[in-house]
Amino acid sequence: MEPILELESARLVMRQWQDEDLPAFAAMCADPQVMRYFPAPLSRLESAALIGRVRGHFAEHGYGLWALERKDSGQFIGFTGLGVVGFDAPFTPAVEIGWRLAREHWGLGYASEAAWTALRAGFDRIKLDEVVSFTSETNLPSQKVMQAIGMHHASEDDFDHPRVAEGHPLHRHVLYRITREQWLETLHG
Repeated sequence: MEPILELESARLVMRQWQDEDLPAFAAMCADPQVMRYFPAPLSRLESAALIGRVRGHFAEHGYGLWALERKDSGQFIGFTGLGVVGFDAPFTPAVEIGWRLAREHWGLGYASEAAWTALRAGFDRIKLDEVVSFTSETNLPSQKVMQAIGMHHASEDDFDHPRVAEGHPLHRHVLYRITREQWLETLHG
């Protein structure tokens, strides 16, 4: 498969990471509001390491978490993309879709727009059979994005995240799924 280095939606460019993205990315990942559904905000060093892992995923798989840039301003606003799930769970092996946007870009439909574009690449170009997404039970904003892009939740798939400590309020996660057939129905339905 040819690597997918850039995608476009109506208002966004989904592109490879640039070194200049680090300050805005680190600020976003240090924001307690952005990171409220994660165990802790990230330091600048942890954010830089995450960019390194994302670049490694692209090198290995040909896709990953694309940096999001607004077409109208060229501003970096976060990421959206596809990644191989890196832990063992009842639903793995699997490819997940995820997103994280800077707070000032919330509520404008960017997460759904970029996620829809990533799903299209996953099914059309990567030829995935299914994509999953998961988040803590309390993360209703991300669950709304999952629903907006046609994903389906079945409570029997919910799980305890192996990388979140037992007893932590974010330990329990919900799992959403969408198959290629469901996605095609959403397109033509």
